[in-house]
Amino acid sequence: MFLPAMLLNVLYIIQNHAKPITLSNLVSTLQIPPSKACFVQRFMRFLAHNGIFDIHERQEDHEPTYALTSASKLLVSGSDHCLSPMVLLNTDQLLTSTYHQLGEWIRGEDLSVFETAYGTSGWRFFFEKNPEYFRLFNEAMASDSRIVDLALKNCTSVFEGLDPIVDVGGGTGTTARIICDAFPKLKNDCWILHDWNEENCIKILEKCKYSISSKGNRGKVIIIDTIINEKLDDPDMTLTKLSLDIAMWTIFNGKERTEEEWKQVFTEAGFKHYKILPIFGFRSLI
Repeated sequence: MFLPAMLLNVLYIIQNHAKPITLSNLVSTLQIPPSKACFVQRFMRFLAHNGIFDIHERQEDHEPTYALTSASKLLVSGSDHCLSPMVLLNTDQLLTSTYHQLGEWIRGEDLSVFETAYGTSGWRFFFEKNPEYFRLFNEAMASDSRIVDLALKNCTSVFEGLDPIVDVGGGTGTTARIICDAFPKLKNDCWILHDWNEENCIKILEKCKYSISSKGNRGKVIIIDTIINEKLDDPDMTLTKLSLDIAMWTIFNGKERTEEEWKQVFTEAGFKHYKILPIFGFRSLI
């Protein structure tokens, strides 16, 4: 339900109004037909209940007014940490309709639900066959990576003593650039893990281990990813992590992992020790 507010530029309108905007002013700016003005009020009431907007009544006439919340401020185009590309990607019909194929996929032989829905893997679809979705995918990953900047400032000790850094699967390299800006002496590149199954994840980590230990080198594998913990996380956090797990499963046949699952992957890849640092939101630094 939030997507229409983005497509109608409601956030941009409220942001530029510089103060809480009245319902009548919002309807006028949106150029909504008078017959549909009441639906705008109901729509905004729903989004306010879900924490997207603050809603108040003006004292003189009791007309509702709307303001941005900390959540919706992250979705205003042009802001430093704008996440609107991520929302546009994850609410696109291409991805949401994939879930409808779960029943057919589980009875069939395709490797991923996405393949059942579209006849090809998520990787090939995004990176080889559909340049527009590839562009949106990269914009979404870049917007998500920019949030990492907020966490890295408190994790300087993790990167101490390192020279080159390899960001495994980093899309257009936004995370690598952020790390490079924060730690300019590091050489860096990018990879990723949660969109791979156990077998491929172990292979990637084995290559990383070989790279950091060959020729007398000593280094670290640093992972920023989700750790599912239903016992310790609150219900909203658990819902976010489990939803991401379903998304990784249906699109790439990947997964989000519990600590025990991470431990097993590390052990099979040849690592003996690991440390987990919760950093922000649903992510941890391993």
